[in-house]
Amino acid sequence: MNSFVVTFHKEDNVDTMQVQKLNEDDYTKATEGGTRHLFEIDTNIGFFVFFDAEDARGDVSHLVLQYEEESEDPTACYSFAMKDYYEFMALYLNDLEFIDESDDEEEKELEENSSIHQLVHLLFHIVEEGNDIKE
Repeated sequence: MNSFVVTFHKEDNVDTMQVQKLNEDDYTKATEGGTRHLFEIDTNIGFFVFFDAEDARGDVSHLVLQYEEESEDPTACYSFAMKDYYEFMALYLNDLEFIDESDDEEEKELEENSSIHQLVHLLFHIVEEGNDIKE
C-alpha cells in the first residue's frame, strides 16, 4: 500500500487528503471479511465504485475502485480516511433526486455547481496524483 497526499484548489473547500493506493494483495487482505457496495458513479475519467470492506480482524476500510473504459479489471483501488469518505458520500447524496421509475427522462447533464460535479472534480485530482504512484 502506497500513501500519497492530495492538495485541492482553494475554491474546492476541501482539506488536504491522505490517500492510500492499494495493490492486489492489499485489496485481498482489506476485503477478506466482506464488502458492502455503497454507490457508483460513471464519469468522463472512469467508472468509480464506492464500498466499504472488512478485513479478517474486523478492521473497516473505505474504498473506491476505478475502472477505465470497458475494462473488467479495476485500474486502481484507493483507500480513504472515514472523514474524507464521508465528504464523498455527502456530495453524492446531496444531489440524489427521487424519479419515478416509469419516467423516461433522459439523463440530465451535471451542472457545474452540482455536488456530484464537485465529487467528480475531487476524484480527478485524486486520480491525477495517484497515477504517479506505483502499486
